[in-house]
Amino acid sequence: MSIPIEIIAKNLHTERTNVGLSLGEVARRAGVAKSTLSQLESGQGNPSLETLWALCVALNIPFAKLVEAHTQSSHIIRYGDGASVTSEISNYQAVLLATCPPNARRDVYILTTQPGEPRCSQPHPVGSVEHIIIMQGSAKVGLIDASEVLNAGDYMSYPADQEHIFEALEQDTRAILISEQR
Repeated sequence: MSIPIEIIAKNLHTERTNVGLSLGEVARRAGVAKSTLSQLESGQGNPSLETLWALCVALNIPFAKLVEAHTQSSHIIRYGDGASVTSEISNYQAVLLATCPPNARRDVYILTTQPGEPRCSQPHPVGSVEHIIIMQGSAKVGLIDASEVLNAGDYMSYPADQEHIFEALEQDTRAILISEQR
């Protein structure tokens, strides 16, 4: 079974963007034509093992990063759950909700919302992830076809490169939104 070109295209574009190189520079380093690289990133062609290997060397990444399907899924931590550490000298507890992957950018927002029309968002750039922490109230959050009801203190992450929703279920629902782009 061969690797679907869509996986290679997505991973190639993501990895090239992560290292900040142009199509021309990666093509030069890999010894392939710029048009070949452009076709691969647009999901066309049938690259040889040698071409893929040369691209991995040019991008300084392991071969698996180019050929593995990266599936993102939703992740929920309910209030009171999660890996935590406690201070020995004060009444202080920290719960790790998510780590920031290398080369990611995160924007942080406070949302104040009311019941009514849900906020349905179109897919963001490939690899985007959103993190939600409900501070007050409750909301229906996540992927359009796999949303969850979150209450105060709950945390959820989901792939934001798919259609997603935020729908307040109580008056004055407040949340922290962290938008991560890779």
